[in-house]
Amino acid sequence: MSGTGDNVKRLRSSRVCFVIPTYNEAANVTPLLARLTGLYRGDDTAFLIVDDESPDGTADLVREFAANDSRVRLLEGKRRGLGDAYVRGITHALNNLGAQIIVQMDADFSHDPADAHKLLAHLDAGTDVAIGSRYVAGGGIDARWSPARRLLSRWGNRLARWVAGLAAVHDCTAGFKAINADALRAAQVEKISVQGYAFQVVLLHRLLAAGARVVEEPIYFRERERGHTKLGVKDIFAFFCHIWWLRLTRHRTFIKFALTGLSGAVINLGSFQILLDLGLHKLLASPIAIELSIVSNFLINNYWTFADRALTGRKRVRGMKFNLVSLATLTLSYATFVALSALFPSALPVLLQGLGIVPAALLNYFVNSFWTFRDIKPRGLR
Repeated sequence: MSGTGDNVKRLRSSRVCFVIPTYNEAANVTPLLARLTGLYRGDDTAFLIVDDESPDGTADLVREFAANDSRVRLLEGKRRGLGDAYVRGITHALNNLGAQIIVQMDADFSHDPADAHKLLAHLDAGTDVAIGSRYVAGGGIDARWSPARRLLSRWGNRLARWVAGLAAVHDCTAGFKAINADALRAAQVEKISVQGYAFQVVLLHRLLAAGARVVEEPIYFRERERGHTKLGVKDIFAFFCHIWWLRLTRHRTFIKFALTGLSGAVINLGSFQILLDLGLHKLLASPIAIELSIVSNFLINNYWTFADRALTGRKRVRGMKFNLVSLATLTLSYATFVALSALFPSALPVLLQGLGIVPAALLNYFVNSFWTFRDIKPRGLR
């Protein structure tokens, strides 16, 4: 194993497997393997290329390279997306190659092969997952990225962090990682069914939920010089769907909050209809009904939904915070109702009132969860 100091000593006692998915990477795979095998020379290291029926001959080039270096392996399969390729590759490396450390990386030189040494050094220090991060101090992205791509990457990552509860990690969509095999087994990586790019977020979510210790190492993410990106509109749509699904299924607190919100919606719509039947104008009945649901939601959330949290501050302070959030929620819900009433004057008022609840409910949960009822206990997932 080439390198210096402790990296050499540690990696000789730990079998490292680089797992690299490819699709139409004929222009990159041979120089990438030459670079990797030149940097990491020990017999304890394997390089597994997971190729999904590339029509450009990527697999043939890997076979040619492997004929002269037995550490290079090829795993072929049907094209079902990046996530599926990683699950097959990681599972094969753990079960068939005896891997104790998995290194994930792209095949297009976006990730500098030499940076894997830095990630592996963190595992030597006792961490379970080392992430090559673009979004920590010292990290960066190629200046050739378009503004649209930067915006999509930055805000997609931020949304994933906060929606999926991964706020402790700055670059949760990163595809460059070194991961301890025990952490992968604890996360049951073989059960991940996500096929596309959302795999990175789902994997990180599972690792953190299993108690993995994670650190981030700054890297410079380069634009590919050869070939074309595989990211498409379908992948982007699937990505956003999966992070919301993670949020819905991640923690019983959200389920409790959803049930509380459902009860609030029943109170909201029920009292709204009663007020209409009593002859109150809909524009006056709406805020009264909203306020009644807010009061009920606060009481249930305070004494049930967030009862297991180590909350900061006094109850009356939380009450003041909740009132501020409720005011914003009331404003948003009422504004939505008024806007919809103006756009669809003939629609059923109760239907419009129900639609006004949706954006207010999302605002209510996130602000109250991360501010009013903030848990002061340290966690990997929030």
